[in-house]
Amino acid sequence: MNIPEKLPAHVTIIMDGNGRWARQRGKDRLTGHMEGIESVRAVVSASRELGIKYLSVFAFSEENWNRPIAEVGGLMKLMVRAIKKECAGFVKNGVRMLVVGNRDRLPAEVLEAIREMEDATAACTGMTLVVFMSYSGKWDIQQAARRMAEAGGDDIEPFLATAGIPDPDLMIRTSGEKRISNFMLWQTAYTEFVFVDTLWPDFRKEEFLAALEEFASRDRRFGKVK
Repeated sequence: MNIPEKLPAHVTIIMDGNGRWARQRGKDRLTGHMEGIESVRAVVSASRELGIKYLSVFAFSEENWNRPIAEVGGLMKLMVRAIKKECAGFVKNGVRMLVVGNRDRLPAEVLEAIREMEDATAACTGMTLVVFMSYSGKWDIQQAARRMAEAGGDDIEPFLATAGIPDPDLMIRTSGEKRISNFMLWQTAYTEFVFVDTLWPDFRKEEFLAALEEFASRDRRFGKVK
């Protein structure tokens, strides 16, 4: 497949379908999440090769805290292992990682792994991977509005959890679901959406390039007439 001539500066992905992928194979849900990490690795690699400057992934929503305790605990441990495993490779390849979300709810071991990764990759300039953890769009707008009022400001954007990160040009959601599930409600006002049927653990470079091709075919007018 040819590389699209028009590439987004920021691609964000709602990684959906890990549980269904595991269930189809008679495995536990955590196995699906583990395989999903391979998809993250593939998309990060492809983004770096293509020159996409920002890639973000919706890893864990505030609503996900309502899942069974065992699954949440397993996910937290999996995230810690994944962060520690990828750290050296990110530094080598110039990938900066940022975590956005309500950190007050994250376990201490997760916060420590995040801090170590963010510190280690702070000087990396090749691309930025933004991981949304314990995040919801409503929470983001509410906390930003509160902080804006306290500061006596009149522009909410500098107070959003994503301040300093460009709004996404393209949002991809896997598994056939066609909704944004309380994700970056403010920031996606003019984002192009691409919904694909592929379950996240099966999403690799080929599927990513197909979504980029779809984006490249869109005529983005931002409310203007061309």
